[in-house]
Amino acid sequence: MEDNECRDGGKKVRLAIMELANMISVPMSLTAAIRLHVPDAIWQGGANTPLSASQILTRILPSGRGDAENLQRILRLLTSYGVFSEHRDFGGERKYSLTEIGKSLVTDAEGLSYAPYVLQHHQDALMSAWPLVHEAVLDPTIEPFVKVHGEPAYSYYGKKPEMNGLMRKAMSGVSVPFMKTVLDDYDGFKGVKRLVDVGGSAGDCLRMILHKHPFICEGINFDLPEVVAEAPSIRGVTHIGGDMFKSIPAADAIFMKPKDFR
Repeated sequence: MEDNECRDGGKKVRLAIMELANMISVPMSLTAAIRLHVPDAIWQGGANTPLSASQILTRILPSGRGDAENLQRILRLLTSYGVFSEHRDFGGERKYSLTEIGKSLVTDAEGLSYAPYVLQHHQDALMSAWPLVHEAVLDPTIEPFVKVHGEPAYSYYGKKPEMNGLMRKAMSGVSVPFMKTVLDDYDGFKGVKRLVDVGGSAGDCLRMILHKHPFICEGINFDLPEVVAEAPSIRGVTHIGGDMFKSIPAADAIFMKPKDFR
C-alpha cells in the first residue's frame, strides 16, 4: 500500500510540475479569446446561447475564414479554468456558454469590462520583462522593466498612447463595478466638501462619488501627469498631475483604492 501511495504521490507531483511549467498557456489563451471577441460573440445581448467553435467563428469572422479546431482548443482549455461551460449531448458537438467569470469579459452598455484589464497585463512590453524577474533578486536596485526598456513602466506608458489608453480603460473596467459596491454600502463621505482621489486614473470613481453625494463641492483626480493628461472632462472634477510620494493636493478627505479589488 505504501508503494502505491508513493507512486500516486509521485504522479501527482509530476503532473503538478508540468501544469506549472505550462501555466502561461492559460493567460495567453484568455488573451486570445478576448482579442477574438469570443465573450461578446457568445453573449449576444444576454442570450448566452451555447455555441460550437464553428458557430462562434462565424460570428467573429463573417467572411468564413479562420480555424474552428484551434479555437476549440482555446475554448476547452479555458473551460477547465471556469471561463466557459461546455455542453455536449451524447456523441454530439461541443458547445460553449459563458460562466460568471466569462461574463465579466463581456462589454457592457458603458463599453466596460474586465477584458482590457487582462489585455493590459499581457502587452508585449510587460511580458518582455518577466524573463528577468530573477535578476530583481540578484540586483534589486533596477526593476526588470527598466532593464528591458530603460525607464519605469508608467513613464514608458506615457510615451505610448495606445498602451496608456488601454491602461485607462482597464482601470475604468475594474473601478466602476468596485465603486458601485462601495457606494451601495459605504456612507463615510458626510461632511466632505473637497475630496482627492489618489491614483484616480480617468476619474471614474470621483464621477460616481460626486453623482451619489452632490454635497461634495469639488473632486481632485490626482495621478501621474501622463495619466491625467488624457483624462476626460468631468463636471466638478479637477485633474491634477503629480507624484504622491512628494505631495498630495489638500482636501477634506483622501480616497485611495486598494490594488486588489476583491
